[in-house]
Amino acid sequence: MIVNWDEVEGERLEEGHLAGTWTDLGEAAGSIRIGVTRIQVESGRWSTPAHVELDEEEIFFVLAGAGLSWQDGKTHEVGPGDCLVHRVGHEVHTLRAGDDGIDVLAFGERTNPTLTYLPRAKVARSGVTLDASEGPHPWKREASAGAPEVGEPEPRPETVVNLADIEGEYGGIWKPLARTAGAVRTGLNWLSLPPGTDGAPPHCHSADEELFVVLNGSGALELWPAVGTGGEPEQQPIRAGHVISRLAATRVAHRFIAGDEGMTFLVYGTREPNDICYYPRSNKIFFRGVGVIGRLEQLEYMDGEPED
Repeated sequence: MIVNWDEVEGERLEEGHLAGTWTDLGEAAGSIRIGVTRIQVESGRWSTPAHVELDEEEIFFVLAGAGLSWQDGKTHEVGPGDCLVHRVGHEVHTLRAGDDGIDVLAFGERTNPTLTYLPRAKVARSGVTLDASEGPHPWKREASAGAPEVGEPEPRPETVVNLADIEGEYGGIWKPLARTAGAVRTGLNWLSLPPGTDGAPPHCHSADEELFVVLNGSGALELWPAVGTGGEPEQQPIRAGHVISRLAATRVAHRFIAGDEGMTFLVYGTREPNDICYYPRSNKIFFRGVGVIGRLEQLEYMDGEPED
């Protein structure tokens, strides 16, 4: 449920022009239907084969360094604080690191089976086992095709936005990065809490799964007992580099509280139209798909299926 990226071992991958270190933070934190991977690409190298996801929406956030986002043969400069959205079945894309390398977080869905097309390698991949081609591994085929051609960088599309260019809400402490860049199926928000303050009230989701990545500062993750079980909330200390996974339908509410230095973090999650959000302190329930919220007068808790 919680892990720090300093404690997760990455895997270095290299093949031709492709080279970098991949650290699967989502799996380490126990996420199920969504994931986040830290990709640290070496100077002048490329992150992945050029590809387009056919059933997953991808969102990238640049932590440090700079480089080029290659999209359908065009290049666009990217750097710290940039958010890149790649919608399902849209542009073929990859990243090339600049002189100092580039460090990004790659957020995405985990559909089953996933379906990816690599046009330069002429490979269609489904799940982790099926490769609709004969011959070497797709990375080897991509490497044999050589690095993509890179021309002069062009103006950035609307699907690339920078944190500093978004005005934000609640005095600028909350910024909807992915929604601003056109995300449809998932969301990525940036939240900066002043010292001693908290974010959203304690809540739990019925269908949405969430991942949180602490960028700066420190604070606490507060977890409430499962709905209907009683007891007092417990707090776990968190700091920069912590990745927290909150699965759907756990009945365990959560909230974040900033420490003395404040805390900045990313919030990534699904946008399920049938999600229901429950707030135990106020006894309110939010039907997110229809935008209706109300307070429950009477509750009955059950562990299994309702009886006839």
